[in-house]
Amino acid sequence: MTTATSPSTPPSPSSPSPAGAAPTGTGPRDPLVHPFPVLERSRTRTLVTWGVAVVVLVAVHWAAVDGTEFYVQKLGAGWANIVRFLGDAVPPDLSWERVVLPGLKGLLTTLWIGLLGTTFSVPVAFVLAMGAARTVTSNVVVYQFCRSVLSFLRAVPDIVFALIFVTAVGLGPFAGVLALIFHNTGVMGKLWAEAVEEADQGPQTALRTAGATRLQQIAHATLPVSLPQLTGLLLYRFDVNVRSSLVLGLVGAGGIGLLINRSIKTFRFDEMTTYIIMVLLLVVIVDQTSAWLRKRI
Repeated sequence: MTTATSPSTPPSPSSPSPAGAAPTGTGPRDPLVHPFPVLERSRTRTLVTWGVAVVVLVAVHWAAVDGTEFYVQKLGAGWANIVRFLGDAVPPDLSWERVVLPGLKGLLTTLWIGLLGTTFSVPVAFVLAMGAARTVTSNVVVYQFCRSVLSFLRAVPDIVFALIFVTAVGLGPFAGVLALIFHNTGVMGKLWAEAVEEADQGPQTALRTAGATRLQQIAHATLPVSLPQLTGLLLYRFDVNVRSSLVLGLVGAGGIGLLINRSIKTFRFDEMTTYIIMVLLLVVIVDQTSAWLRKRI
């Protein structure tokens, strides 16, 4: 006698599978990639590394202090000279004909040195910056040449250039302008090259995909994207060059720095204080003007 068997009921997705049964499509699956155990760094090794770094840092600073004779007791021993100097420097000499008027003329000359040293370096710095940017120049020889020229101009301090040009063209602001042109070309070209390399490459890639030439990519993608940052760096360098032109005057490159140097050599420290106050006002005005222009770029 045969009995009718009822059809088996399929197991529900929530019911556990029997042992040894093949996994079903609805059940949980094993991960395809098993997590790899990450070994924790030894805490002792970390402490030893930090300890060695601190010891080396302290040793380097100890050698630097000894090499520069940076001893605080010397400053304490010379406090009487500092008090005497401040007594001679305060109050400032505000004689109009003898101090203030020549100071204003020298201050204006200092401003012109910084201005011309910045703007006259723009053409060469721009060309070298384009050649030193990997996203613009594909020729390795041109790239390395531009980078080398910028490195050389940047490595020679502006005051060294000023000493060279004072010997060549004589004392005066012309030597200071030449010194700033050469040094600022190296610094600004380097900053501009890095700004161009860090700019968004999306527009340039789109033009290259569309078949645009390299010059078209630079003119219609690279420069428009980088222009705000390039302008901001130009204003920053103008601010720096105005202050640098003061130092150049100390070596005979004209401007108010020359008057400060003369006051120090003749021990007229009250005149020096007046000139320093003028320089402070000029630096503040230039800094505020540059900040105002950068906000509107």
